Amino acid sequence: MKQFYIHSYIRKGVLIIMILLSVIIISSLLLTGTLWLRSSGKPKPFTAKSGNPLPGSISEKIHITINGVEQGMFIKGKDRTKPVLLFLHGGLPFYFLTERYPSNVEDYFVVCWWDQRGSGLSFSPKIGKETITLEQILADTREVTNYLRNRFGQQKIYLMGHSGGTFIGIQAAAQNPELYHAYIGVSQMTDQFLSEQLAYEYMLGEFRKNGDSRMAKKLERTSFSKSTGIPDKYLALRDEAMHGLGIGTTHEMRSVFSGIFLESLKNPEYTLGEKFNLWRGKATSGVHPLWKNMIATDLAKVVTSLKIPVYFFHGIHDYTTNYDLAKDYFEKLQAPVKRFYTFEQSAHSPFFEEPEKMQLILETEILGEIQPHSKTALLFGGFSNLGNRPI
Repeated sequence: MKQFYIHSYIRKGVLIIMILLSVIIISSLLLTGTLWLRSSGKPKPFTAKSGNPLPGSISEKIHITINGVEQGMFIKGKDRTKPVLLFLHGGLPFYFLTERYPSNVEDYFVVCWWDQRGSGLSFSPKIGKETITLEQILADTREVTNYLRNRFGQQKIYLMGHSGGTFIGIQAAAQNPELYHAYIGVSQMTDQFLSEQLAYEYMLGEFRKNGDSRMAKKLERTSFSKSTGIPDKYLALRDEAMHGLGIGTTHEMRSVFSGIFLESLKNPEYTLGEKFNLWRGKATSGVHPLWKNMIATDLAKVVTSLKIPVYFFHGIHDYTTNYDLAKDYFEKLQAPVKRFYTFEQSAHSPFFEEPEKMQLILETEILGEIQPHSKTALLFGGFSNLGNRPI
């Protein structure tokens, strides 16, 4: 009788294991199938009311050789005769987020969403991390710029950087002002080490004030200074902490996993392999391939003036690249025309968070349909005085 019960339990155990394995296998197949269906890799065309492709528009994903390395990009615009804008991403190329957060920049520009060498569409395991230097990325930026100028027959284009892309963009604009109509810095970097210190102090204070002792203790164990440098354990906690307080990618985004990772899997304009490479590149580069340069540089001392108009867009809730430091830099920066725009509802990505305000600025200010009344302006909330920033 005892042996009967033992065999009965074994049979039940085996049955349960088989059921669990079946559920896992079926779920995996369904997930893979869903991802496959959502990964055609074909760029979406702009369409007219009839449903046909919009005449004169452009929507393509291409790879070209830039300084000996094949690099990928999306080129999008509703009218291919519009001015060209080259977008420089930060640590992670996130064209994929335009499906979730349409900014409609393509209404006003032909936008080149270039994935820099070693990232996203331009990832290759053959690219050594040590070869991705500031000088190389600046040279690549210049070559992509010239490709766009030649292809679209435009003497100058617009240059927009976001986050880590502003570290590259403002230096590219300073080196080759003859190539650009204007430089647009979205979440502009300045002294990034100081920005990280300010973010750390703010987050620690907020978690303590909110009674979140778990996160406060975690942060306390990652404290750093100029002499110790920024530890990896802080960088590993940084995204969770920032998004938990609404000072990360967007003011509303609370999870990198659901807000960024899952969104990257949903976008149908990437193949499965390209989605995989997006995160292989991120895993290889860490925060950014040029992170060591960034935290060792105060851009306010490196680029003190530009020969072209400069525009800063910054979310007031941004602590990834500190708002106050960007505003201080703007006030010191010399340029023939300069304007600073504060986005009241935004953190690190105002073009995704407040797209209508950004479109208004692009159309009426930067593209010059309405000329600015003065050469230097500090605009809060776009066109009205905001008042003091919450501390």
